[in-house]
Amino acid sequence: MSLNATVRKPAQPLAPTRAPERRLRPVAEPRPRRKPKLAYALVALGGALAIGAVQIALSLAITQDSFALASLSSQQRELNLQAHALQEELTGLNSPQVLATEAAKLGMVVAGSPSYLRLSDGMVFGVGAGADWTSTVDPNGAGAVSNALITAPPAETPVNADGTATTTQDLPPAITDGLPSPTTR
Repeated sequence: MSLNATVRKPAQPLAPTRAPERRLRPVAEPRPRRKPKLAYALVALGGALAIGAVQIALSLAITQDSFALASLSSQQRELNLQAHALQEELTGLNSPQVLATEAAKLGMVVAGSPSYLRLSDGMVFGVGAGADWTSTVDPNGAGAVSNALITAPPAETPVNADGTATTTQDLPPAITDGLPSPTTR
């Protein structure tokens, strides 16, 4: 068998590389200092003052907005209380007891027995007579139950001549005619 012959080249010696020359030299005298320019200092000072003024203005604006918000929220709270009071008053005025009292003031009476009208031929079933002028229901009579929704608000405290308020002790009303009960026969 034959081996492929390889040709070897002799190794060349490497040339030594030179290190780069250092460029450091001792300083003979210091460089002259330049004067700071006044314009740069004024621009920096003006910028700092502008930033401070903007921060103060924003702080004042936020504070003013918080006062306005507090005022509006208290106004909203008062309006909610007024709306609630008006709703309670409306509920009291819509009660059946108030409606019956107002109807009695207008002269309305409770009818006796009901009558019915047949629409197909127009025939009337029942007594067919009107109610007499005396009502069988007295909404404010002895048997009426008090309604807390329609009680009148307490009167203002009377003031004496010297400017002091007269106070009275609130006591429950005296029962003179017994407990309310239905009339039986």
